[in-house]
Amino acid sequence: MTEAVTSDFELDSRLATDSVLIADGPLSQIRLMNDDRFPWIVLVPRVANASEWIDLDGGQQRLLLAEINQISQHLRQKPNVTKINIGALGNIVRQLHIHLIGRNENDAAWPGPVWGSGKAQRFDADVLTQRVEIWRQRLR
Repeated sequence: MTEAVTSDFELDSRLATDSVLIADGPLSQIRLMNDDRFPWIVLVPRVANASEWIDLDGGQQRLLLAEINQISQHLRQKPNVTKINIGALGNIVRQLHIHLIGRNENDAAWPGPVWGSGKAQRFDADVLTQRVEIWRQRLR
């Protein structure tokens, strides 16, 4: 088995622009998407050149699954979250990243996907800082 995290990992610039680092998990960067319309977390495995789930070895896959489960449990507890969407498309950003999005029947994109559904509504700076801190406390 290879090491869980590779030293030559680099975050895709588009993910860096659209999200904010909350914390480093055992395998992945845990990032908050900067879109106030949805409770939306992105997990980015810190594995160089990984673009598909199958690029991870078995140990890395198990770590990523545990991270998905942990974040999903936290999303489920948020008010108005009745469904959790999990996706790893990679059609625009090839770097492997997993979207975890809390959804409900009254959200801005329901029942369709969040991608391509209007323009992101960026958090105010103070609110963004507060949301990141709340997530950090949840993950301790």
